[in-house]
This record gives sequence, C-alpha cells and structure tokens, in this order.
Amino acid sequence: MDEPVIAAKGPAVLELEPGTYYWCRCGRSRNQPFCDGSHKGTGLKPLEFRLEEKKKLALCQCKRTANPPYCDGTHRSL
Repeated sequence: MDEPVIAAKGPAVLELEPGTYYWCRCGRSRNQPFCDGSHKGTGLKPLEFRLEEKKKLALCQCKRTANPPYCDGTHRSL
C-alpha cells in the first residue's frame, strides 16, 4: 500500500449540505478534499461519510489525521 500524499498543510474548511461524500485518503485527487478516482492502484480507498444536516467542517488535507476525515491539527507537526 502506498503512503498518502500531503495535499495541503491545512484543512479545507467547508460548509456542506446534507448528503454522502467521499473523502480522499490518498492525497492525489485534484478535487481535494474529495475523491476523484486518482487512488486507483495505490491500495488506498476513499472514506465515505454522511451528513444529516448542513454543517461547517474542517476536513483534513494532510491525510495524517487520527480522526478521518476531520482535521485534528496533525498538519502543524509536518
């Protein structure tokens, strides 16, 4: 399995509508922080998460969080 690429050293702060989302785990997506299929062949798969209501979130882009898909501040130590 490949190591994830650091897409950015800071979270993507977004206000998202209710629905199903696929967070990029590999860091290769050009649609960060969401999956665009670039993980194929890496052994990494996107993480599905669902929102029941509109919410403002900080989604991890360094791909090192201990609480995926949410930012936990790990990027500060990279």
